[in-house]
This record gives sequence, C-alpha cells and structure tokens, in this order.
Amino acid sequence: MHRRTFLKGLALTGGCAACSSLARASGNIPWNYAGDRGPEKWGDLNSTFRTCSLGAQQSPINITGAIRAQIEPLKLDWKVTAAEIVNNGHTIQLDLPPASTLTHNGRDYSLVQFHFHAPSEHQIDGRAFPMEIHFVHKHAETGDLAVLGVLVSTEGGEPNIPLSQLSAIFPRKNGQKGKLEKADVSKLLPPSLEYYTYEGSLTTPPCSEIVTWFVLKTPLIADPRAVKRFTALYKGNARPVVPTNRRLILESS
Repeated sequence: MHRRTFLKGLALTGGCAACSSLARASGNIPWNYAGDRGPEKWGDLNSTFRTCSLGAQQSPINITGAIRAQIEPLKLDWKVTAAEIVNNGHTIQLDLPPASTLTHNGRDYSLVQFHFHAPSEHQIDGRAFPMEIHFVHKHAETGDLAVLGVLVSTEGGEPNIPLSQLSAIFPRKNGQKGKLEKADVSKLLPPSLEYYTYEGSLTTPPCSEIVTWFVLKTPLIADPRAVKRFTALYKGNARPVVPTNRRLILESS
C-alpha cells in the first residue's frame, strides 16, 4: 500500500441507520441539530437525555485559558484494519474492530469508530474550524471513553490526501453502508500530537459525562473539496459550545 493511501476496497450496500452505534447510544429517540428536537431541547426529549441539559461537564467547549503542564504524550497504536463506513442519518461514521489503542494514565482504550462534524464542535480561543473528526476509544471494563478530536482547516499547508480519498466514497444516502478491506486511520492525523485535554461528555444524546477529551492543537489540512463533500450531506451537525463551568483544561508542552 502506498504510504499516503488511506483505504482499499469498497462495496456499498443498503442498511438501517438505526443499527449504527450512534443510534444505539441515543436509544433510537429522534433528535436533530435544529428546531424542536435541536440541542436546546435534547434534555426534554426523554428522561435518558436529561444530562444534556442538567450536566455540569458537557461538551464541546471553547478551549481557552488552558494551563500548560507536563502531561504525558499521546500514545497511539493504530493498526491498518478493515472498516465499515455508514451514513447514519447524523454523520458519516467508520466502525472499526478493536485492534487499535490509545493509552492514557496506564489504561488502554480501543478505537471503535470515528466520525465527522461540520463546522467543528470545539473552538480554540473562540475560533471554529470547517470540520472536526472524533476518534472514539472505549475502555473495555468501565465503558469510559477517550475521544481524540482533530480539527480540520482548509488553510495553511498541503491538503491531506487520505481525507480526500475517504470523502470521495462517503455514502450519500441515509442508511447506506460500505465495507473497506483496509483503512489506515493514522493517515488522518496532523504532524503534531500536542493536545489539550479536559473531562467532558458525548456531544450527542444522551450526552453521558464519561469522556476524557484530547483535542489536538495542530489542525489537519484538508482540500476544501473534501469538506464540501461532507457538508453536501451534513452541514451544521455540530452541537454549540457549552459552558466550561470552571473545568481544568490542560495543554501539553
């Protein structure tokens, strides 16, 4: 495989969006990013969503006032694996076998999926980005999550070719799925893994406060056409930033 090639092999099929992990997490209760089922109403839609409105450690946030600290570097061991790509009605998501890991504070979290938001959900000193990728890792015993957020910019460098390749095969129909023989997820990372970290939540219902967030300081550079391929399907699938509530935000040095 060429070092810059992200994927190999694709077979698209029909599928049920409710079968995706995001749909399972929300209990198949309809929600949206606008209107009477938008973010301001999530907590009222169902008792299992109450944390969306009552939680004190919600995400995403505007990352500002971070404290530079001597914290451990990110330890990623991501493998080239098969993947399933699905248009689940809220985003484009790739589901992965639990072969890749993120290690933090001596605990291993398995990479189980990644998905996209446009515009970015997190902001840096009030600045939003055209897109954000969330790499979701799960701890096998506790169910806690470690989510790596990669901000995506269309300015400032050479566009990421693997992201362009992936965007070209996004399933266009809600519920449509595809099988990839090989996906090299590490090719979707920027050159620096310096990061911000804080304790937060899922950014979609049920908004569970079980997430340690790692948001990379360096954005991934994308071809604007790659971003447009996503926003042609989902534009505005980002929860607005919520109050930090005096949470500690650390910055690696």
